[in-house]
Amino acid sequence: MGGFTTRQLSREQARGRNRRSGQLQPGDMLQDRYRIIGTLGVGGFSSVYQARDMRFANVTKLCAIKEMVNLAPDPKIREITTRTFEREASILATLDHPAVVSVHDYFSEADRSYLVLEFIRGKDLESILTEVTEVFEQEQVLDWAFQICDVLSYLHNHRPDPIVFRDMKPSNVMLDPHGRIRLIDFGIAKLFQSEEKNTTIGTEGYAPPEQYRGEASPAGDVYGFGATLHHLLTRQDPRLEPPFSFQERPIHAINPDVSPALEQVIMRCVSYNAAERYTNAEQLKKALEGVERRMNNLSPMAPPSAAQASPRERLQGDPSAEQLITRPRESTTVVNNIFDESTVGPIWTFRCEDEIRSTPAVARGTVFVGAYDNNVYALSSRDGSFRWKFPASDSIAASPYVYNDAVYIGSADSNLYSIHMHTGRLNWRHTAGGPIYSSPRAKFDHVFFGSDDNFLYAVSTGSGRVAWKTNAFHPVRSSAHVAEDLVFFGTEGGYVFCLDLAGQVKWQFQARRAVTSTPTVDEGIVLVGSMDNTVYALDVASGWPIWRFRTQRPIISSPVTHDGTVFIGSADGSLYAIEISSGRKIWSFETEGQIASSPAVWNGAVYFGSTDGTVYSAECSKGKLRWRFKTGGMVISSPVIDDGVLYIGSVDHHLYALPV
Repeated sequence: MGGFTTRQLSREQARGRNRRSGQLQPGDMLQDRYRIIGTLGVGGFSSVYQARDMRFANVTKLCAIKEMVNLAPDPKIREITTRTFEREASILATLDHPAVVSVHDYFSEADRSYLVLEFIRGKDLESILTEVTEVFEQEQVLDWAFQICDVLSYLHNHRPDPIVFRDMKPSNVMLDPHGRIRLIDFGIAKLFQSEEKNTTIGTEGYAPPEQYRGEASPAGDVYGFGATLHHLLTRQDPRLEPPFSFQERPIHAINPDVSPALEQVIMRCVSYNAAERYTNAEQLKKALEGVERRMNNLSPMAPPSAAQASPRERLQGDPSAEQLITRPRESTTVVNNIFDESTVGPIWTFRCEDEIRSTPAVARGTVFVGAYDNNVYALSSRDGSFRWKFPASDSIAASPYVYNDAVYIGSADSNLYSIHMHTGRLNWRHTAGGPIYSSPRAKFDHVFFGSDDNFLYAVSTGSGRVAWKTNAFHPVRSSAHVAEDLVFFGTEGGYVFCLDLAGQVKWQFQARRAVTSTPTVDEGIVLVGSMDNTVYALDVASGWPIWRFRTQRPIISSPVTHDGTVFIGSADGSLYAIEISSGRKIWSFETEGQIASSPAVWNGAVYFGSTDGTVYSAECSKGKLRWRFKTGGMVISSPVIDDGVLYIGSVDHHLYALPV
């Protein structure tokens, strides 16, 4: 930077500069604050520069500055151009999403306007397309697609008015060095009002037919999304093809490796008739989730009411080209059928009226468990005899939590219930803005839980009144881990949050896919699994990743730690034992199903369930099978151990008490 000549542009100098070169030069200063470093891109009416914010004299703080040139001789055109630029600044200023660039400043000099934006390191997808000669793998494109859907869904659900991006194309999608998508250039985005028309059409080839008629709706963004994915998977630039000809250019004819299910979704996106497309990005994302389940051949996990799917039903996949952690030669994989095995019989069983997918809680001689028949049951821990049940008004996938004399549990009916543990009578209930699949955790006389309304709540255990709620911008189905003075949880948008006890965000970390797994903390490390097939170890103070461990399929299972080892299951069917300090695999234990169940450790053994219908016990040290117990259905419930007895539910409607 030292070789640049620093100078402030006066109005006269700026006009002279416009006549000479039309662009800012390295060393030019704007507002006595922003020093130009170089040019990032040039368009028809604007340029984007890399600059340094000189107010931070002791560090190099970079930013991007978008410059709009307004030299049109027609006053009306000049007014429209200025209004368009001001609209972009206004829209960006109202947005708060990790995939949307932040706006820092806005000002004008002479006949040019400037927007100061967050600087993003990386490349846009169009640049990446020009650098490679082969089509992208569909798994990679699907990963980008989910991230794009996520930010489009945020825009389409913006309040008070939805925002239509209107210019979805590869060059407006940035990919940062961590593989995260960032949406850029909101120059023609607009607040959607169904009766209003506008003449701006976006980019030929990516813009839907109705946008040429001045109509804009979320379905138009769906079209641009489909056109972008078609381009990425076929390398056929729609700007060079006949308009609206996607139906004549099927993807499989160019790239036969693309699954028919994915092609079907994309081709519906680019339907000429807007009514035939997905209505918005949220609907589109659900379709892509179905594609991914079929691609990964995941076992069907749908509850009795598919509309109220719990996180246990949402196993998904995200194969990635990310480098796997190097496995040392001493690590082992244990296949359960190479050992002599013994089986156990239940001490008692109790049958509910529907599936049990939640984890039981045990306190004061009583076992509490929720079921898909909408009820919370209280049973004797000694013999399983019935004590009471409490009815919610919809299914219960969350697990109960006992604190003082109350049982706390959430339901798909959007209520968190506080129930007297001895009588089963309702103490109070708090109604959230969406279904509650997050299991509550209570500490410091407050109960912490998440909801599909995108908030994590802290509610008084005595009254049910909200102490605070924090917007996580995505459904919260992970349960909170409450440490001494911090709260950790994940979101379906792929973020891990760290809050203080006042609900203020200390840091956040972004995985590549949903984080339904519940974090745990050990040795100053936050451990959590993600749907992106990865176990993350994050620094508890900053959220910086210490190591990553890759499995072959998504992770819903929550980690448990013991004696320097973290145990966690994966949808690839294996339970993994990983060294906390290094991320080194110690051993893995294979089952014949997927492991959504979170393990429990007791007396030198680890216990867990599998969708093959079996409850397993394995040695902590070597992963050798100790015993297994076969139920009549998938075991998605996690075990809880109390006084030498293991309690676990099954999709076969039964709660089992097993000797450990």
